[in-house]
Order: sequence, then C-alpha cells, then structure tokens
Amino acid sequence: MENPVCSCSSSSSCPPNARALIPFFVFLVFYFGVSLAAGDFYKVPMPVAFLAASITALLLNRKVSLHSKVELFARGMGHVDIMTMCLIFILAGAFARTARDMGAVDATVRLAMHLVPPELLPLGLFLVGCFISLAMGTSVGTVLALAPIAVGMTGSLGLPPGYSLGAVVGGAMFGDNLSMISDTTIAATRTQNVEMHEKFYANLRIAIPAAVLAMLLYLLIGGGTESAMVADAAPFEWRAVPLVLPYLAVLGMALAHCNVMAALVAGTLLAGAIGLGSGSFDFWKFLNAAGQGALSMSETLIVALLAGGLLKIIRYNGGIDYLLLLIEKPIRGRRGGELGIAALTAVVNVFTANNTVAIVITGPIAREISNRYGLRPARTAGILDTASCVVQGILPYGAQVLAAVGLAGMTVTPMEILQYLFYPYLLGLCLVLGILLQSGQRSTRECRK
Repeated sequence: MENPVCSCSSSSSCPPNARALIPFFVFLVFYFGVSLAAGDFYKVPMPVAFLAASITALLLNRKVSLHSKVELFARGMGHVDIMTMCLIFILAGAFARTARDMGAVDATVRLAMHLVPPELLPLGLFLVGCFISLAMGTSVGTVLALAPIAVGMTGSLGLPPGYSLGAVVGGAMFGDNLSMISDTTIAATRTQNVEMHEKFYANLRIAIPAAVLAMLLYLLIGGGTESAMVADAAPFEWRAVPLVLPYLAVLGMALAHCNVMAALVAGTLLAGAIGLGSGSFDFWKFLNAAGQGALSMSETLIVALLAGGLLKIIRYNGGIDYLLLLIEKPIRGRRGGELGIAALTAVVNVFTANNTVAIVITGPIAREISNRYGLRPARTAGILDTASCVVQGILPYGAQVLAAVGLAGMTVTPMEILQYLFYPYLLGLCLVLGILLQSGQRSTRECRK
C-alpha cells in the first residue's frame, strides 16, 4: 500500500515515497501521451511539459507551505551544477553561431567531402559525419548539413537513400557523444561534476571499437560502387582551411585540460577574428551572431532550470530515494549499478526523444548510484551520454532520423534508415559488453562487506 505524502517539515527530507514520483508521470503523460495522440512527437513544447510537472510537484505535500516549496524549488534551479551547466550552454551557443556565420560549417563540410572518394561513399559519409559532428557538437546540425549531399550522391551512384542517410545519422551520433561542445557532453559532465577530457577518454573506449566495426561494415557492404561526380557539394578551396580552425582550437584546448568555458570564449573570439579578417561579417554582425547563439539555447536553459527545481522537490518528498530503492533491487555490485544507469537513461530517452533532457533528468539519480557503488564519475558520465545517444540515434521519431527523412523529400521512411544505422547498434553492444566485461577494483559496497 502506498504511503501518503509525508508530513515532514521544510527543514528535513521525507522517507522514500512512491507518490513523490507523480510529477514524473505527469511529465510523461503530458509530453509523450499528448504528442502521441496528436501524431507529432514535437507538438508539445518541452518547457511546457516541465512546467506541468513542476506545478504538480509544488501541489504535493500540503503539510509544507507553498512558500517553502517554492523556495526549495528555486534552490534546486540555482544549484551550482545547474548554473554552471547553463553558463556552458550559453557560451557553446555563442561559439556555435559565431563559427557558423563566419563560414566554419560550410568550410568543414566542403573539406570533409573533398577528401571522400565517391567509390567509398557510405564509409566516407560516415567518417565525414563523425568529423563534422565532433567539430560542431550537434547531431541534428550535422544531419542538416550532410543529408542533402548524401541523397544527391547516392542518387547518382544508384544506392538506396536509406543507406547513405543511415551512415550520416550514425556519424552524427558519434560526434554528439564525444564532442566537447555537445549539449549531451555538457549535461553529462556537469551532473557528475567531472572534467570534459576525463569523460572524453572514458567514452573513447566504447565509441572507438563501435566506430571501427561500423567502418568495416560500410566498407564491406558499400565498397566498390562506381565513381561519380559530386555535384551537390560546393567546390573546395584550400584558402577556406583557416575557417575550420575555431573547431580544432576548442577541441584541442579541451583535450589539453583547459577550462571548457575559457576554451569556448577563446573559440568564439577566434571565430570572430577570422570572420572579421575574411570579411564574413563586420563587428556588429559578430556581436549579433554571438548574441543570437546565446539566445538559441533558451529552451535548453529553461528545461535545465525547471528540471533542477523539479528534481529538488521530488528528492525532498522522498521520490528519488524511492526510485533508488526500486533500481537497487536487481543491482548486484558495480556492473549492476552501471547497467541500471544505462537502462534508466535509455528508458527516459525513449519517452522524451531528447538525449540532453534524458541526461538532465537521470544525471542526479545516476550520481547517487555512482556514489553508492563506488563508480568513477567520468565513467558514469560516459555511460549516461552513450546510452542516451544509442537510443536517440535509433528512435524513428527522433529529431535526427526525422530531419534526414524530411531532407530526403519524404522519399525514404524512418525504417529504411534504421536498417542501416550500424553505428548506434554497435555502440549499444559495445556499451553493454564494456560494462559486463569490465575488470578492476570492486565497488565500494562490495569492499565494505
């Protein structure tokens, strides 16, 4: 029998309580259920769904005054990890928009496509997608940049459009998982309080084997196609190479253990300087690009803030402790903890169809599990990011697949793309094997027994 909402005071947390999880279900019903009924998974704005859940959370536990609960909600929104995450989101948006307006995106695409032999098109598209998404930090942006080129090239080579688009989406998810300026990387590292380079190296052990296997599959299945002229890509000029430097600079600085915020500021200034020098924009357009980039992250910022407040209320009412009790029942040691984190992230991602939101929701819970079982924070962050990218990459109603379908002129169905998504499937396999076959120290709990 479920316990009623506890009557604890505003100065103490409640014991584990199932009813405290009601706001989660309100969010899922409001977002997933209404969108499903409307036939458009992106019909309901994500911030509105979080607002509905937040209002529900504030209405629970009537023994505590609304004023106290609002203060508690605000403290959750203003948590140092949430604020740091939001600041990085703002800087990442400013950098991405400045680099795009400067011409870095087009230059990166032209450079990558210039190096692709047409006879190895599927493999080349996958590698180009990996490179561009790693540089840009956005899987959807990578799909938008590459999908039209991929469709045109495969048409001239007689390949199924779903094949080339599957390679593009797979490559896009590679960078989404590893990029230093990806929303998922920012969310995963901040919720686990780890440096980006630590999470990057932890992720490489899972992503590289999956990428190599995907490359072999694309080479075996797609190799030997007849050569053709690439009419869809603009001719490449080597003088455009400096336009790629901001991406390389941010990546290099992050790997060199430089503070990510400093790296993003430096990358934005470098992109601005190159843009001013090349005549891509003037000083005022540079400022406008940085400002518009920061504003473009507004929805992500709102979601992060509301999620922080919502989780604070749910935790106070005993919902997080109750959820941890449920998750811990099948957990046996370190492997079980990591599998539980991966499974929880995957399930949330299925219902939200947004890997960043899935990480923001499950990140604090994963941190609790990580602390209880002695898991390395960098590895936990890598599992969060990887599990979310695996699911996001294979959702037929995910933004990446839908963007590819739309850019193909609706001549291909999501299922036709899914059958060629080698990388996300292999990434999921490598993630599970990496957890099951891990070796090293036992968990903290095991050591205490």
